[in-house]
Amino acid sequence: MIMSVTNPKTFGRVAVLMGGLSAERDVSLKSGQAVLGALLERGVEAVAIDVGNEILQQLVESGCERAFVILHGRGGEDGVIQGALELLDIPYSGSGVLASALGMDKMRTKRLWQGAGLPTPEHEVLSEDCDFTAVVERLGLPLIVKPIHEGSSIGMSKVESADALQPAHAEAARYDNEVIAERWIEGSEYTVAILGNRALPPICLKTPHSFYDFAAKYQADTTEYICPCGLGEEEARRLQSLALKAFQVVGAQGWGRVDAMRDANGEFWLIEVNTVPGMTDHSLVPMAARAAGIEFDELVWKILESSYAQA
Repeated sequence: MIMSVTNPKTFGRVAVLMGGLSAERDVSLKSGQAVLGALLERGVEAVAIDVGNEILQQLVESGCERAFVILHGRGGEDGVIQGALELLDIPYSGSGVLASALGMDKMRTKRLWQGAGLPTPEHEVLSEDCDFTAVVERLGLPLIVKPIHEGSSIGMSKVESADALQPAHAEAARYDNEVIAERWIEGSEYTVAILGNRALPPICLKTPHSFYDFAAKYQADTTEYICPCGLGEEEARRLQSLALKAFQVVGAQGWGRVDAMRDANGEFWLIEVNTVPGMTDHSLVPMAARAAGIEFDELVWKILESSYAQA
């Protein structure tokens, strides 16, 4: 149960944890500054902490009683910082250690969904010495190749020929020693933001890029974010229900985002879950919240309220 807070002093001194050491550091800093500004505007005593190797000492010296985790990628979205906060007995926003670790691991998230009977594209783990031709024969083409533990589409490639699979693996392996190839779903891409136990209005993503890559997410002005998403009411509810179930199966809580594709037959396929999504001016959770009538400062407040579930 998430506690409802009305007085900003109730939160105490709040550390906004941003930056970090992952490949998504720059995005996290932008998200963190936006969150910090919203909390200060609402009267919360919030301080920014750029997370580094001395984070335990930083947290102790800061005197903070609560943390808003807005770290993206490894070290912040994978259960590591959550474990450190629990060690220090500091409540924090969002998902706990296990759900954070699972959500960051694309392969194990997919296996969990498969075990729960939820639809997610077939995949195979790649290695330097695997039979790339056999992988293509089993999964077909196109494929999407991904580092298992990276976010923001870092290291991802669309593979449209058998000869391109090995180079795509090599590119992904620059970022992670675990890499998967996933069957490409041809169709529309959607994302569903989760806030508490509520799935917010879905957003349809359209980009001239071959897929919704890092540049399309954070740099391009050509990406279209369509909300209302164009689905009929019943289809939108079906997608929201699937996304909420996928979020809960992983054990995630507080807030997050679930990405999905819809194929030519109208079937939805779960792609991944994000337990600490972006909160920049290009980010999708604030966009979905606005469509639900929730302004950015109220969204940030509600996310911070989720820290009481970790108390």
